[in-house]
Amino acid sequence: MKFRTVISSLTLASLLLVPAGLQAQSNDAQLQAQAKSALHKSAFKDVQVSAQNGTVVLSGTVKYYAEKVQAEKRVKKADGSAAVQNNIEVAGTNVSDEQLAVKLGREIENSRVGYGTTAFNAISVGVHNGVVVLGGSAYGPVDASTAYNLAANTAGVKEVINHIQVDPTSPLDDRIRRAEYRAIYGFPQLNRYALNPIKPIRIVVQNGHVTLKGVVDSTSDKQVAGIRANSVSGVFSVTNDLQVAGQER
Repeated sequence: MKFRTVISSLTLASLLLVPAGLQAQSNDAQLQAQAKSALHKSAFKDVQVSAQNGTVVLSGTVKYYAEKVQAEKRVKKADGSAAVQNNIEVAGTNVSDEQLAVKLGREIENSRVGYGTTAFNAISVGVHNGVVVLGGSAYGPVDASTAYNLAANTAGVKEVINHIQVDPTSPLDDRIRRAEYRAIYGFPQLNRYALNPIKPIRIVVQNGHVTLKGVVDSTSDKQVAGIRANSVSGVFSVTNDLQVAGQER
């Protein structure tokens, strides 16, 4: 009995002395397998997966920036404890910064037409070396996420940095928005702008403060829009940042 006890103790001790490196390798292999399974989609066919010291490393290429982001999210969802190093590159046709800025600006302007929020979004687009920076403000989170998703799924975009500010929710601000819209777009000199579905005069309202953004045809239209904005009761301040066509900064 003593002999058996000694053998059992030695066996247990040997199991406890399994090198930590072997255990780490086993964990890494499991992480790698889980990550590969999570990326079992055609969009990720050119993505390579490895794991080292508990970190999943993603490399290779995808077509759109949104797929790079999605790859990392899928891996993290598969194992919430895993760290992810995302070295995936966005491949595809190179598009000039100017072309990207114009294309995205136009698409974002049109993206919420028909939803009743177009006139209250003032989202800016900047592009440098394929990296898109979204700024300005959006009426609500759906407007902001729509702009981000458009950029992230556009060919030629290498990365999207989202600085869009979502306007605070406020019954007072909503009342001011409606009143400002009527005061500006309903005025005879300016009502032709109401016929344009992208609503070129953008009305940003934040905590009772109004900012006008967008482009108008003349200095006179800019001045009149500012006067009309100031005529609405309950407004704390009006900043007129409208640009005149041909004079944009």
